[in-house]
Amino acid sequence: MFVAIINFPPIKEGKDAEFREWFAWTNKEFANYEGFIGRRLLKPVRGDTYAAIMEHKSRETFIAMGDSSAHAEAGKRAALLFDGQPTVQFYEVIG
Repeated sequence: MFVAIINFPPIKEGKDAEFREWFAWTNKEFANYEGFIGRRLLKPVRGDTYAAIMEHKSRETFIAMGDSSAHAEAGKRAALLFDGQPTVQFYEVIG
């Protein structure tokens, strides 16, 4: 299994509800791609920046989804919600 941990930048003021709607919409869109296992939104215990865990069958299925038009559209919509760019770390599950 391949995992991506996404650290979102701060959400623009007044855009929190819209961000959560965007996240739910992207989950529905990404679920259409082969190898997509799931994606969960993490709310911080302290601070105000969200994170997400995305699970895929393999690195290859993750890359294929990342090259899709749905992913490009998600990025365009997200740019209106964030102050900055998300950062991503990638992991292979070994245990």
